[in-house]
Amino acid sequence: MNDFKHSNTNKRYHTLDYYFKNKFLSKVARVPINAGLTCPNINGVKGFGGCTFCNVKGSGDFAGSPVEDLLDQWEKGKTRLQSKWPDAKFIAYFQAFSNTYAPLDVLQEKYQVFLELDECIGISIATRPDCLEEETLDYLEQIAKEKFLIVELGLQTIHSKTEKIINRGHDLEIFDWAVKVLRKRNIDVVVHIINGLPGETHQMMLDTAKYIGKMDIQGIKIHLLHVMDQTELVNQLNNGFLKLLTQEQYVDLVVEQLEYINQDIVIHRLTGDAPMDIFIGPIWSKKKTITVNEIDKKMNIEQTYQGIKLKKENYE
Repeated sequence: MNDFKHSNTNKRYHTLDYYFKNKFLSKVARVPINAGLTCPNINGVKGFGGCTFCNVKGSGDFAGSPVEDLLDQWEKGKTRLQSKWPDAKFIAYFQAFSNTYAPLDVLQEKYQVFLELDECIGISIATRPDCLEEETLDYLEQIAKEKFLIVELGLQTIHSKTEKIINRGHDLEIFDWAVKVLRKRNIDVVVHIINGLPGETHQMMLDTAKYIGKMDIQGIKIHLLHVMDQTELVNQLNNGFLKLLTQEQYVDLVVEQLEYINQDIVIHRLTGDAPMDIFIGPIWSKKKTITVNEIDKKMNIEQTYQGIKLKKENYE
């Protein structure tokens, strides 16, 4: 046991499990949903092909089929998760593509399914910061008053040079705006960042974590860049432009990133998963549990914890 205030285990960071168990007095799992939407960076409004790391499923690798009924996806996903956590409560996680990128009536039809479902305790919506129309924001504000709501924003990096390399299609300014307008409506925000993007140094990745670690956000997902088949990253890896992080590099980086993130921000992820049928590398990341254990081990050895350097900076 350690003295980190947001932990009841050996973790030295604010885990999602700890947050949910305190909020809902239960284990909470997210059921991935594919709402059959698309993305402005795929259909030509902002660009074609999407971000270079995004595969044909729009990062919704574990969501259902877009042609499958939403409630059928829910039941299948819930049943699968219940086999692991029989007493868990469940949140609908709109995962694939950009889930606010549609006319309001379309969004209402898809969200309403889960707003009316008593066994669904909340909704998590993954989207882009440039896909938030005013009427959509107003509707999300209304949802947040009725049910637990998270809006997840894909930032990945604060660096404009990298943004162009990965074909993200939006700048840091629109991300800052999105966080501001969502928080003005008391909507919880979770931000995604990716470590290991092409051309980024340790310091660049650390600077991204420092930037968002001071923001008024409620959660962070830290991802390792996974190279998957049928993405532009394969070409960049083959021609030597992309260098994959080693496990040691990744562990060292994440531990340092956590030190600059406000303690009240929930750490939703420390790495990620990729579908094995299209996964190329880094090979070591297949064993996700080992990576997380190495992060825990390093933090324990160094007697460090989430936010320790942020606190020192603020004090100085």
